[in-house]
Amino acid sequence: MLFALSIGLALFAVALAVPVPIAFARAAWPSGAPVRALLLWQAIGLAGGFSMIGAFVALGFGVLPASRLGGGIAFGAALALAGYLLGHLVATVVIVTRQRRRHHALLDLLTSPHPTRAQTRVLDDSAPVAYCLPRGVGSLTVLSQGLLDRLSPAELSAVIAHERAHVEQRHDLLLLAFRAWRSALPWFPIAVRAESEVAVLVEILADDRARRTASDEVLARAILAVADARGDGVIDLDHRRRSGRSTDRVRRLVG
Repeated sequence: MLFALSIGLALFAVALAVPVPIAFARAAWPSGAPVRALLLWQAIGLAGGFSMIGAFVALGFGVLPASRLGGGIAFGAALALAGYLLGHLVATVVIVTRQRRRHHALLDLLTSPHPTRAQTRVLDDSAPVAYCLPRGVGSLTVLSQGLLDRLSPAELSAVIAHERAHVEQRHDLLLLAFRAWRSALPWFPIAVRAESEVAVLVEILADDRARRTASDEVLARAILAVADARGDGVIDLDHRRRSGRSTDRVRRLVG
């Protein structure tokens, strides 16, 4: 019974690791339902990890009566896998926290406060740049002078609403989990694909928040005006990735 459970959990983990994410990534509906899609990606990641660990645990209990050594090896494998995944999560949190701290320090040197908008810094750069730097109550929105010069007041408001959505909804925590997954399994294409898909979905989610105060046309123009300018540990308005999902951002606004 326990052997069958172990095999079943292992097969379930394999299904969640390969065919299910591939089919999910190719589906069209996630762009229209980003919240459900993000929840499903989280469920896939958690269920895949727990089912693989559970498979080793079930195997350990299955062989323990006949072989203490075999059971110990299986339990050790489960513990090692859990420790490996958890360790990468902790390491990723530490790395990102340090990166953001350094980024904040650089912003203090290279930017100036926006004259009318709180928690907003202006970067003296001609390139159109907009991103948020999450840090709890000290979160910042960074806009370049090039962006301020290029966008209309309505478009600028849409950009800021988008970035504020990232901060208020704590999209950085969601991205952190999938970054840790990719870090733990860099050789695993699905881990990379999952991070890419989730990154675009949080952009769509932030777009939906911005649509409450800006028209679709205005938001679409703002998205197209902002160039790719993403740094480590920050969220960029125009976060294009190698995924067909990224083009859905504008299509759903203008289509």
